[in-house]
Amino acid sequence: MRTSRLLSILLLLQSRGRMTARQLADELEGGARTIYRDVESLHAAGIPLYGDAGHHGGYRLLDGFSARESASGS
Repeated sequence: MRTSRLLSILLLLQSRGRMTARQLADELEGGARTIYRDVESLHAAGIPLYGDAGHHGGYRLLDGFSARESASGS
């Protein structure tokens, strides 16, 4: 389940751009604390994922990053 959720986070951010932990949690039917842990795991694995604080904050992938290219090793 966790691997599926991590991949879902990547795909959501890739397709929608910036999303808050709450938006991700609602989309994945989980809790924001779980999203925080998952984002930390993705970052530790070398995924270029960034979080911005504040009213217009949220998580986003580095511009140009593709989960598909990363998975294929390109």
